[in-house]
Amino acid sequence: MNRILILSWEYPPVVEGGLARHVCKLAENLVAQGTEVHVLTRGDETMDEESLQDGVFVHRVREPARPRDLAEFVTWIEHMNADMLAAGVELGDRYDFDLVHGHDWLVAVACDHLANRFHRPLVMTIHATEYGRHQGWVEEHPQSWINGVERWITGRADRVITCSHYMRGHVADIFDLDESRVTVIPNGIDPLDLQPVDRLDELRAEFAAPDEQLVLLVGRLVYEKGFQLALEALPPIIERVGKVRFLVAGSGTHEEQLKAQAAELGLMEHGTFMGWIGDDVLHSLYRIADLCVVPSLYEPFGLVALEAMASGCPCIVADTGGLREVVPPGEKVGLRFNGGDAEHLGVMIERMLTDDELRERLIAEASEHVLAFDWADVARQTGELYAETIAARSGA
Repeated sequence: MNRILILSWEYPPVVEGGLARHVCKLAENLVAQGTEVHVLTRGDETMDEESLQDGVFVHRVREPARPRDLAEFVTWIEHMNADMLAAGVELGDRYDFDLVHGHDWLVAVACDHLANRFHRPLVMTIHATEYGRHQGWVEEHPQSWINGVERWITGRADRVITCSHYMRGHVADIFDLDESRVTVIPNGIDPLDLQPVDRLDELRAEFAAPDEQLVLLVGRLVYEKGFQLALEALPPIIERVGKVRFLVAGSGTHEEQLKAQAAELGLMEHGTFMGWIGDDVLHSLYRIADLCVVPSLYEPFGLVALEAMASGCPCIVADTGGLREVVPPGEKVGLRFNGGDAEHLGVMIERMLTDDELRERLIAEASEHVLAFDWADVARQTGELYAETIAARSGA
């Protein structure tokens, strides 16, 4: 049985985004398949420094709440890596790890030092890149520094994992990697995790009348998620179709710009900005919405689309990045629009809202499609990569 040390800057109950959920589900399913998994992450004074969570050994370094300013955040990350390194050295004295697995640039420095100290291979999962998040504009600090860390750690790692074939090509291209060193293992989803709150009718009534249709936009409110395109597309639809409302769920650096755009377009009386929400409410929104739109300009995978489809909410996604793999062509499980084209998005939204037969067919097909993204299979593929990487290092 292999013993693996996973490093992640977030792990439940510390949840900043999708990475925490990914690492948690991966770790739990690896344990279920016979791997001993230790996760080194962060926490606060209310959390145990060591605990056993669903079979996973969780070790936490205590860190203050993260700063919002990006320049301060980079310094904070450096301190966190130093603390993780110290804790990891102590763990290495107690356990003989077979491999170190890090998630994104946020833990790169600690991963590198620990893998070297243990004389063990390093696997890195790159969930997204700074280059992609900023459409290639990474010349200024701190984007240039983060991009440099990503380039260094992907080149240093024994193997790299990406969540889509799109990301495999993207990472290989911008970091000059041989694609043979990059393995595609998609994200998973467990429909049983998508539990809504009670009284869905009452929740829906807060945002739309019974005869109105509700369009959902959910995720981090940052430029690359493309929510500005969806807002631009809505006014003509409201004028032609009528009785259409929108709901924006999430928070982020682009929130005020989006609210200002909505006000300028005369949309504020037709929708709601909810701000940040917890998982239980999020999972409920999929159930009460008539349509979920994922208009990303840059999207490594597309978990929101997968969650919506698993919840019975039809999807329209941008024809870009990993969304092409989550929603394949052919209008079988969802609709796609030309990425960056608000007018084409409007055409697709209107089509979805006015064609009941199309909606029902997509919902039925999508419910089967999502079963292919199974966490047990994700863990199996990851475990096989671990074994290959360990064997290759041993042979060398």
